[in-house]
Amino acid sequence: MKRFVAIFILLCFSSFLYAEDGHQLWLRAHNTGTVRVQPHRRSSLLNLAEHELRTGWRGKPGAVVQFNVKPDKDIKGDGFKLECGRITARTEAGILYGAFDLMRRQQTGQSTITIATNPSYERRILNHWDNLNGSIERGYAGRSIFWRNEKDSLTVTDADRTLWREYGRANASVGINGAVLNNVNASPLILSVAYLKKAKAIADVLRTYGIKVYLSVNFASPTRLGGPSTADPLNPAVAQWWQAKAKEIYRMIPDFGGFLIKANSEGQPGPQNYGRSHADGANMIADALKPFGGIVMWRAFVYSSTNKDRAGQAYQEFVPFDGKFHDNVIVQVKNGPVDFQPREPFSPLLGALKKTPLMLEFQITQEYLGQSNHLVFLSTMWEECLKSDTYQAGVGSTVARCTDGSVYPQKITAIAGVANIGLDTNWCGHHFAQANWYAFGRLAWNPELTSAQIADEWIRLTFADYDTQSGSQKMARWEQEFLKPVKGMMLESREAAVNYMMPLGLHHLFSAYEHYGPGPWFAPKNVRPDWTPPYYHKADSAGIGFDRTIQGSNSVSQYSEPLRSRLANVQTCPDEYILWFHHLPWDFKTKRGVTLWDDICYHYDKGVKQTAGFQTLWNTLQEYVDTQRFIHTQAKLQRQHLDAQVWKDACLLYFQQFSKRPFPSDVIPPIYQLEYLMHTDPRRITE
Repeated sequence: MKRFVAIFILLCFSSFLYAEDGHQLWLRAHNTGTVRVQPHRRSSLLNLAEHELRTGWRGKPGAVVQFNVKPDKDIKGDGFKLECGRITARTEAGILYGAFDLMRRQQTGQSTITIATNPSYERRILNHWDNLNGSIERGYAGRSIFWRNEKDSLTVTDADRTLWREYGRANASVGINGAVLNNVNASPLILSVAYLKKAKAIADVLRTYGIKVYLSVNFASPTRLGGPSTADPLNPAVAQWWQAKAKEIYRMIPDFGGFLIKANSEGQPGPQNYGRSHADGANMIADALKPFGGIVMWRAFVYSSTNKDRAGQAYQEFVPFDGKFHDNVIVQVKNGPVDFQPREPFSPLLGALKKTPLMLEFQITQEYLGQSNHLVFLSTMWEECLKSDTYQAGVGSTVARCTDGSVYPQKITAIAGVANIGLDTNWCGHHFAQANWYAFGRLAWNPELTSAQIADEWIRLTFADYDTQSGSQKMARWEQEFLKPVKGMMLESREAAVNYMMPLGLHHLFSAYEHYGPGPWFAPKNVRPDWTPPYYHKADSAGIGFDRTIQGSNSVSQYSEPLRSRLANVQTCPDEYILWFHHLPWDFKTKRGVTLWDDICYHYDKGVKQTAGFQTLWNTLQEYVDTQRFIHTQAKLQRQHLDAQVWKDACLLYFQQFSKRPFPSDVIPPIYQLEYLMHTDPRRITE
């Protein structure tokens, strides 16, 4: 008996010893051989690149790798070239990116022969919506890695620096080279001396990984920090205040990247408070940063409660000022015209500004997509956007090419992702949410990558057992029985979420509870209409959908031909956007050959079945995953399936009140009562 107890204890200890908590992200592999590195010169970045190769080398034992920092006709910016035994780059950061790329290729079985690769966007930035009290707006993975509560937010510990180094390493491994440290709904205090000192401490760590820091600033900061009593951008005293503040920042952080500004949006102050334009406000602050090489990222996320179509306002406000912004201003545009919905057409502003640099803003944190509870691989959404043709300069004017300088010359090119990172051990709340951080970095470097390629890489780096499987029959079995089905699940997951949340172009059907769960009925009188779902779905006895054709808001006119006519014509509009652009009768026949009502039902039903399939699949994969991550993901997938059922029942029962039609006989009937769903916090129903 004692022998069995001892064996049991040993097994438990071994399981604990080798358990994985996800903290290492996709950087789990360690070296299986030695490598000799010849850096030719020493610096913190090159030393780091050498260290990474020595600790992660999985190539031929005893190989020699040279670093060459020099001009090369095939290399631009922070790009690099991999050749036999050599990494060449124009910048030291390029050497580091080359080292990580070489190791990724070794670990995933990709070719390591001569390859030259350049980043499509010069600045590849994470936007952290972290508040100075340590909370995170739209954060689902714990508190901020940068800020704590007011009592000790300004202290810096060795543990902080260790965490920031791990964060910097993860970003560098996928080519991310910038971080905005605080929320776009910015506190003026971020520009106070005390908080700037904290930002300096963060910058001193991240600089080692080639990462610049940026700050979100409140446009009215001068009035809150002892400056002029006005923030009017045409007031000389205001301009002088910003100039002095810029000098102060660059004395502390010489490589400071610049400011991100949310102005005249959702109650934030801005130049319009003083009768000035977005260009007036952005240019005044840009002038203060220009002597130091800093930039202004001016968000185009603007809308008002009086506009008849929120989706069209950014275009209306910014197109008249095309060419009026100074050359160190870049306008930051969300991928869709409303707000990071599960599916939106690309924003018509993308490509419409031909003389003004534009940068895409994606949301990595899953504010509208199940937060940290749902497995939704966002790469497919971003790929869909990046490869969408705007037709702004003819066929092939994709969103990616309209923002990376290929179609229109841009002095600055940049792309941003709203981070999903917090103090949770696994960084992102859900182990599979790490894939979205990884995918953003990979697409920011190369928008031509496919989601299938990215998913394949991430799964191999995150789950493969490098010690026992590489180059063996066991690896081949792992690829067939684990990698292939998990990749399929990831690639299907975003479409599944659209199906069980808001298919066929429906959007913004969320509850009042922090955008978690359904609430198509939510429309209290004290809430502005464009913050309520009925503003968007417009369901009535005649039909459902938002009419954006010439008979409606005419926002479809903001798109270029031939896309404009395609979207405006109900017969040629893709089904996935049909209720985004059209209000249609319940008996309208979709391309599927069924009534609109039946098609809506089929989509919701399919979404629930897809999540059930994810559960079933994962339950067959236990032998390939460590216990800790297996159980964690299993619980998340169960919650996702239950949530999908709530979404289906809530939306179908609510819309049935208008359609007056029965559910198709081959659709599983709802299991909840509408009255219960309408009066219960959806976050509590399936906990």
